[in-house]
Amino acid sequence: MNCIRLQKVLARAGIASRRAAEQIILQGRVAVNGAVVCDLGVCVDPDRDEIRVDRTLIAHESRKVYLLLYKPSHCVTTARDPQGRRTVLDLVPDQGVRLFPVGRLDYDAQGLLILTNDGALANRLQHPRYGISKTYEVKVKGRPDRNALNRLRSGVELEEGRTAPADVRVLKSSSNASWLRIVLHQGWNRQIKRMGDAVGHPVLKIRRVGYGTLTLERMAPGSFRLLEPYEVRRLYRLVGLGEERSEEDE
Repeated sequence: MNCIRLQKVLARAGIASRRAAEQIILQGRVAVNGAVVCDLGVCVDPDRDEIRVDRTLIAHESRKVYLLLYKPSHCVTTARDPQGRRTVLDLVPDQGVRLFPVGRLDYDAQGLLILTNDGALANRLQHPRYGISKTYEVKVKGRPDRNALNRLRSGVELEEGRTAPADVRVLKSSSNASWLRIVLHQGWNRQIKRMGDAVGHPVLKIRRVGYGTLTLERMAPGSFRLLEPYEVRRLYRLVGLGEERSEEDE
């Protein structure tokens, strides 16, 4: 029998981080083989036991899949959309497992997006503790002066607080617009757009070109590819996971 702690199974399935999964269990939202479980010490066999969260059956996939997608604009970063818009999962053929996107890109933004069913890796890539770098090429209105650029670099005040220091440099400029390269280590909602508004240079276009050790090299919008094994190993090392998943997937 393959016995694994229930909260770890939920984390691996991408339901939530390990700590958040523990809270879900304590709230009585998880049932195993039809019985509600509120004990954090319960172990299950994901290959045999039926596990439901909020009455929805979770799938256990032993085969892990890692895709790199060049998300086009006018596409939502969700598995399904109530408004019927195209989703990122509509762009890739069925892989035989339930994939989910790692993080988000705005509907009108383009760029690098990871799709996987590896919940442990996905949770760590998104966890602020690890500060994974995300590189963007951003078109803004006008030509930011030195003061505006320094504010973007040192941090601007948003609703959540002051943004973390960012690497910002000008790629090219005209009298009407400029392209900036911005590297962030945090991921607040619509952060780049709000940063542009805060310094008086509204964002016109966003393209994410890097995520940790990954880039969009030789890819076109709408295309995707499987990650190479060495690329997956690099991501694991980046977030402090070994060849096997950590016993504490937070």
